[in-house]
Amino acid sequence: MAIILRAALAGALILSATGLAAETLRPMPRPADLVTGAAAPAPASAETQSAGTQSGQAPPPAAAAATETPALAAPAQPAPAQATAARPPARDMSKGSVTNLPLPRFVSLKGNGGNARRGPGLTHRIDWVFTRSGMPLKITAEYEHWRRVEDAEGFGGWVNYALLSGVRSALVAVDMAEFRARPQDDATVTFKAERNVIGWIEECLPDWCRLSVQGEEGWIRKTALWGVKPDETIE
Repeated sequence: MAIILRAALAGALILSATGLAAETLRPMPRPADLVTGAAAPAPASAETQSAGTQSGQAPPPAAAAATETPALAAPAQPAPAQATAARPPARDMSKGSVTNLPLPRFVSLKGNGGNARRGPGLTHRIDWVFTRSGMPLKITAEYEHWRRVEDAEGFGGWVNYALLSGVRSALVAVDMAEFRARPQDDATVTFKAERNVIGWIEECLPDWCRLSVQGEEGWIRKTALWGVKPDETIE
């Protein structure tokens, strides 16, 4: 009898323990404020975002926007006026790059001759030789100590500036030129000169020039000369 009672008591204790375990495992009631449907993702911490980025996973849109590097501002483009002001001024092609004197301009040949070369230097071949002292030449270009010149017939080349003189001369460009006592067509003729005769210019007006030719002086129209510009005046 005592054994039966002890067994019954043990069974009751087992049932009581089982019921306690079952009560413990019973599901808890759902909270009233629980949102149904898909659970909203919890905001990722900075460490989570960093770990997700290192593992190759794309960060959420919000995280991507937060970690996106701001684009660098494009460098400001200079205004057209500023760009134009920064350019060096264009060289005046009507003046020599060495002397800054007008181009073309006339000079005369020193001495009894000079070599005209194909280029500005002694290594260039000689294309022409001038042999008349004092003949007028027209300078058309400059380079260091060299000047590109041509004569009344268009022949020439590069000559050293030491062979040229600023003393002006002119060449008779007509078959027979009449030199007069005054710069007038009805003035007395003092002497005549043939084509290619060289005279030294003493004075030039807009239409006339006074020359010295072998000791004789007289006025002649510019249209009968080569070696002076049509609108040039010389005092």
